[in-house]
Amino acid sequence: MKGPVRKPVIAGSWYPDDPVVLRAQIDGFLQDAAIEDIPRKPAAIISPHAGYLYSGPVAAHAYKAVRGRSYGTVVVISPSHRAYFQYVSVWARGSFETPLGAIEVDEALCGKILDASVIFTDNTRPHDTEHALEIQLPFLQAVLPPFKLCPLVMGQQDYSLCQDLSRALIASIDDPDDVLVVASTDLSHFHPSSQAEAMDNRIAHCVEALDAEGLAAAMSGEEAEACGGGPIMSALIYAKSLSRTEARILKYAHSGHITGDNTSVVGYLAAVIY
Repeated sequence: MKGPVRKPVIAGSWYPDDPVVLRAQIDGFLQDAAIEDIPRKPAAIISPHAGYLYSGPVAAHAYKAVRGRSYGTVVVISPSHRAYFQYVSVWARGSFETPLGAIEVDEALCGKILDASVIFTDNTRPHDTEHALEIQLPFLQAVLPPFKLCPLVMGQQDYSLCQDLSRALIASIDDPDDVLVVASTDLSHFHPSSQAEAMDNRIAHCVEALDAEGLAAAMSGEEAEACGGGPIMSALIYAKSLSRTEARILKYAHSGHITGDNTSVVGYLAAVIY
């Protein structure tokens, strides 16, 4: 693979850096995740992005929904946690590395997306330390045959930008059945568990209804929180444009379920759209 290589930055901290240990951990999460059969090849999934000890069991439910499926390309849409910018950053060339190996970037699709709208830029600096995209990759490598990657990091996450991003995907993807969209997000942050569960339930209802506008309104009114609200909205709009109108919440949990501390929790959701 030619071109720039994005090296892992959270391996060994957020997830194991030993490939044997990492694969065994993911396999364990998948084995424990019980979901009903998904009757159609998913167009999109929603997966959390905390450290695997916290959100891995939830993420496994989303990835179990696509395990054994085949996609030529996976589009991972991530929020930016360390920088604010008014565009979507595309890592358009080269590859991404994880302890499980290298993933080639889909340069053709990334090039089309860059040409599709002024909201996209190939300034890759937002990718350098962003965990929310990287943490999805080992799961993808564990459940799918080899695929190419289209990595997108959103700075701004307003509804209109999500519409533009979704339209660009629709215009640039030749065969939607050969592409999986992954929306990377955690939900509410640092509220008591009862409040967090109420806020997170609002997001779950919007996802099940494929209601991106309702989600935008809930978040702007502080009735709900999601650090990856933009990725969720983009995935909902994209899927609805393809007439993929079935959405299923596969698992919800929060950090209090792991730590036993319910005074201040972070919410995690796994969902599939097909």
